Amino acid sequence: MNSTTARTTRRRSLYVASAALTAAAALTLAVCSGASAAEAKPAGHTKSNSVAAGGWSGLQLTSAKTASPVRTQRLADGVSTAEITKLGEQHYRAKIVARGEVLATLETNGHDDGLDANDMFVTLTLDGQVHSWMGGGHQGPGTFTLAGGWQAKVTKLGELRYRAQIIGHDGVAATLETNQHDVGLNANGIYIVLSSGGIISAHA
Repeated sequence: MNSTTARTTRRRSLYVASAALTAAAALTLAVCSGASAAEAKPAGHTKSNSVAAGGWSGLQLTSAKTASPVRTQRLADGVSTAEITKLGEQHYRAKIVARGEVLATLETNGHDDGLDANDMFVTLTLDGQVHSWMGGGHQGPGTFTLAGGWQAKVTKLGELRYRAQIIGHDGVAATLETNQHDVGLNANGIYIVLSSGGIISAHA
């Protein structure tokens, strides 16, 4: 599922770094800082969905009394499903399950979440919606054109550490940064995942 385009199935829960969003002339979303969600929109975009990325610590436990099952959703690979549970306000968990085994867990808690699951990219949004798609990844470092007219400038910071500046018509609108964990965000209805191996993909 937390990276080259050919890889074996991961059989451990992936940890996804948290992200934060600050509002300025252009929005900057800095992963792992924990700010509130805000909007990011390049000129010409008419949608106004929130843009955020989120994190989860895989050992986090939640009382069964507070968890409310929402639904099970089949994912883009046709094999895996996402078992989605509501834990609280803007707080959802999605367990990625294949053949009865939980392969990864996404969790929002004020921030969107995302991961690269062996070239299937998955995001979980603040309202509990799961989006998945196959392929379309670009291996950083480099500058790439993404869905929705966004540009992504990916740079390598270190081992399993990459940064992606998400650029719209008005300049840098958000910044994703991995620190050994994949990250994801909802950019006005365009879903973006940056993996800890420097692969970035987006889907409308």
